[in-house]
Amino acid sequence: MTIEQIKHTAINTINSEAKAIARLASFIDNNFAEAVETIYNSTGRVVITGIGKSANIANKIVATLNSTGTPALFMHAADAIHGDLGMIQKDDIVICLSKSGNTPEIKVLVPLIKKFGNTLIAVVSSIDSFLAQKADFIFNANVTQEACPNNLAPTSSTTAQLVIGDALAVCLLERRGFTSSDFARVHPGGALGKKLYVKVSDLYTLHEKPSVKTTATIKDVILEISSKRLGATAVVNESNQIEGIITDGDLRRMLAKDLEYKNLTAKDIMSINPKTVSPDTMAAKAFNILEDNNITTLLVTKNDNYLGMIHIHDIISEGIV
Repeated sequence: MTIEQIKHTAINTINSEAKAIARLASFIDNNFAEAVETIYNSTGRVVITGIGKSANIANKIVATLNSTGTPALFMHAADAIHGDLGMIQKDDIVICLSKSGNTPEIKVLVPLIKKFGNTLIAVVSSIDSFLAQKADFIFNANVTQEACPNNLAPTSSTTAQLVIGDALAVCLLERRGFTSSDFARVHPGGALGKKLYVKVSDLYTLHEKPSVKTTATIKDVILEISSKRLGATAVVNESNQIEGIITDGDLRRMLAKDLEYKNLTAKDIMSINPKTVSPDTMAAKAFNILEDNNITTLLVTKNDNYLGMIHIHDIISEGIV
């Protein structure tokens, strides 16, 4: 294949799956909404099962539900009939994913689930299949053509299952009033979680508080910046209110002007109106302020009182970005 042919195939695959997904919107009906309400009102968990590629999609949907406030677990359809059925409790709702809805494993498993009395939701491409006929709710995942040129490899069909799972999870998320705080509670690790719960107050206290008075000599300024190792110092008045900031860059620019710096004070070289944040500001937002203004430090204040300084490296080293 030539480079152009490869690109053509990739684009066709994406377009084919996009069309398949767009078509799903026409299948969303009262049946879908009622299934969402049934899950929301249930005191049990959501057990999702499937076989083959559908099992892989089921695992992802389980992860999405768990991370958005709906307790869920995966049960492989083949293992279910060899003992794993024991994981299903009486109030659990079972979601079964299958393109055809007629595989041997499904035909064995579905009657057992119905015998237990559990609510069964089918995510299936054929609404005339064995699975669909036995289900309490049907999520139509029909696709007219796989993206595979042989119309064999599960491509568009598994993408459709995945999108339906996402639609279900988001509906339940909104139905539960699941907030960003709730999301942070179940995502405490990694950059995603830290973006939602790490605040400036968690970081600026890791450092000493560099500050000089407006009357400080240049020598005192240099010593303060060097000793506190943040590349800058706040300039404050007698009431600990910020008058300005002096950075390494300000010192370099001062030297470049060839001034009689021995007679200068902090007030003479400071930059006024420095960027500040409150201690309650999310660290991720502080990072955006730093990036947008092409600076490396922010002064932390509360009620006009200078509290300390946060450096861009604090946020990066925390793994937030």
